[in-house]
Amino acid sequence: MSPKSTQPTSAPDGSGAEARFLTLEDVSAYLNVSVPQAYALVRSGGLPAIKLGGRGVWRVDRKQLETYIERLHEETQAWAKAHPLNPGSKA
Repeated sequence: MSPKSTQPTSAPDGSGAEARFLTLEDVSAYLNVSVPQAYALVRSGGLPAIKLGGRGVWRVDRKQLETYIERLHEETQAWAKAHPLNPGSKA
């Protein structure tokens, strides 16, 4: 996958199916953040990932990424309700 692409990598068998695990580069492109920011999300425990091998190759399960995004949507919605743009108005 090229760094500017927003499409996650395909399965390694060439079937065209989406790969289950994403690289941090894939995750950063998907979330439109830098690779170091994606790494920080993983290292902080905010985004579950697995570390493969002795060199520490990180992979993020596609389902975990989608769950993470859904959780952020829910947290953002709750924050927005708790912090209205105009506190004096009734919604």
